Amino acid sequence: MRNGSIPGTHGRVRPLTLLGSPVLQAPCEQVTDFGPELATLVDDLFATMYAAQGVGLAANQVGESLRVFVYDCPDDEDVRHLGHVVNPRLVEADGVVIRGPEGCLSLPGLEAGTERYDHAVVEGFTVTGEPVTIHGTGFFARCLQHECDHLEGRVYAERVGGWRHRRLMRQVARASWHR
Repeated sequence: MRNGSIPGTHGRVRPLTLLGSPVLQAPCEQVTDFGPELATLVDDLFATMYAAQGVGLAANQVGESLRVFVYDCPDDEDVRHLGHVVNPRLVEADGVVIRGPEGCLSLPGLEAGTERYDHAVVEGFTVTGEPVTIHGTGFFARCLQHECDHLEGRVYAERVGGWRHRRLMRQVARASWHR
């Protein structure tokens, strides 16, 4: 990203990839080129996330099968966390398991009680290739785990079980965006 710029102001809003698309169901590729195309993708991810009023967005949610995500997400103390991670690895997910409401821009308008750890640590790189470690608690830890799942080809619906899963799948089937 450009120094001093507000994330997404130079990006373009891309169409969101919706549940059922093959790009959401396969693990994403490692980023090997930290050049201008990656910076443009990160700007586009921010612009798209803000336009859709989300708190996180993975590259495969705009059809790019690359290991990149952006976030602008509060934690449970309402502290804002803003950034991006390239080639992220979820290195810790621990603490208390909490079932909380979780939604996804690739399943617009829906949410379900999903179990996640209340602490997460992600390691990766910035858009310029600098190492970065992100620590998250509460809602922000949920966001980090959610975005890392996307890059592995999983959506939160796969973590929902029993009657919650059946209800969510009925809602998906009735959704206007579902194929």
